[in-house]
Amino acid sequence: MSSLKVVRDMPRTAPVCGAIFPGAGKTAVLERTLVALAAELKIAVIEGDMTTELDADRLRQYGFPVIAINTGRSCHLDSKMVAGGIHRLQHDHNPVDFDLVLVENVGNLVCPAEFEVGEHAKVALLSITEGEDKPLKYPIMFQEADCLLITKTDLAPYLEVNIEQIAANVRQMNPHVTIIPVSAKTGEGLEQWFRWVRQQVSDRAKLQPATQSLPSLKH
Repeated sequence: MSSLKVVRDMPRTAPVCGAIFPGAGKTAVLERTLVALAAELKIAVIEGDMTTELDADRLRQYGFPVIAINTGRSCHLDSKMVAGGIHRLQHDHNPVDFDLVLVENVGNLVCPAEFEVGEHAKVALLSITEGEDKPLKYPIMFQEADCLLITKTDLAPYLEVNIEQIAANVRQMNPHVTIIPVSAKTGEGLEQWFRWVRQQVSDRAKLQPATQSLPSLKH
């Protein structure tokens, strides 16, 4: 059985995977998401970074299971790494009991868009500090995304950037993507993001049998 199938057989994996740049606010948005949804969803996190567990430790303080994966020289997670993370999660938990598994990929411009990790939904993040032209220059991530969070909107008064133009540029390549401007600092847009996550979990649950065991991973 392939690693990709192992990940996709998780009941409701909705990753936050492949933010466009380091510093786009992935971990900050995850922190707000964990706090907001803690009372209603059982969540686990797979946290990818090239080195250290700094972001994983930030998320662990909220009491959720967090599996850290260091990719070393690799600029992205892949399905084998994520499948390994799921099996590490299985040591202390039954993964199929989780309502939501969030996968934070390595912050990288291109690589995360090129490699599937078995996700049921792909979320990209783009900080407004990166400007309006990045979706046109680096289109693959935006073409693949189910949802785009335009982050750090609280900085808009200090920048010469047009958030509506960012959204318009993205829609040239992906007219069906859900676009949500957010600020993890002020909370702007986060309720809309939380509703989107809840809807993904609900839609996925309708497709799943009542019980499901995690398949074994063949190396």
